[in-house]
Amino acid sequence: MAVGRRNFSKRGLKRILGQTRRAIQDYEMIREGDRIAVGVSGGKDSLTLLIALRKLMDFYPVSFEIRAVTLSMGIGEPDYSPVKQLCDDIGVEYIIEDTYIGKIVFEARQENNPCSLCANLRRGALNNAALRLGCNKVALAHNRDDAIETLLLSTFYEGRIHTFSPVTYLSRKDIHVIRPLLYVEEKQIRSFIKDNGIQVVHNPCPANGHTKRQYIKDLLTDLSLDNREIKNNIFGAIKRSGLNGWHE
Repeated sequence: MAVGRRNFSKRGLKRILGQTRRAIQDYEMIREGDRIAVGVSGGKDSLTLLIALRKLMDFYPVSFEIRAVTLSMGIGEPDYSPVKQLCDDIGVEYIIEDTYIGKIVFEARQENNPCSLCANLRRGALNNAALRLGCNKVALAHNRDDAIETLLLSTFYEGRIHTFSPVTYLSRKDIHVIRPLLYVEEKQIRSFIKDNGIQVVHNPCPANGHTKRQYIKDLLTDLSLDNREIKNNIFGAIKRSGLNGWHE
């Protein structure tokens, strides 16, 4: 399946496209004339989202535009050239926004639990970049597994039943945040990236792989050995809950 000058595995991309389109339609994520800033870290999820949205532009019933935006964190020396090459191949404008978020979180603040502050700073920086680029929406690459893990994180560590919304309106900035990969499982994304030989960018975050989210991810893996439907059941419960705009 061709996207611009790049060919991708038809089977893997077709399934992801179907699920992405269904999520977009179920939650009315994209409307005529939208200009969407796609947050691209260089990881597997964000690259899959970028490719899926670019392909949808070719046949979706309403027209929209996308821009790929990467926030450099000011730590490590990540090489974003593979992302730039991918954007060139699929015909998407690519913007790198330099930030010092990593230095703020790990050096200036020396946070013991850095993920929450880092996420807030990244969201703010990405939203500001989107507005500067004339975009009215920001697309994030949260997938089905992320929604499940966020629910458990909130329940276990905050004592509240919460997960992110499919669509969030930020009134202070007059911008919508959308999550088109909502129905896509992480294992599908992993397979798509591997099957197509897509090069990802290593995450320079010192906390990567040592977070509470990783603990929840490992816990779900263990629980799934005894109950293979556990993720399906939790995701179904989220959809039926009516929480934060979710619905069946």
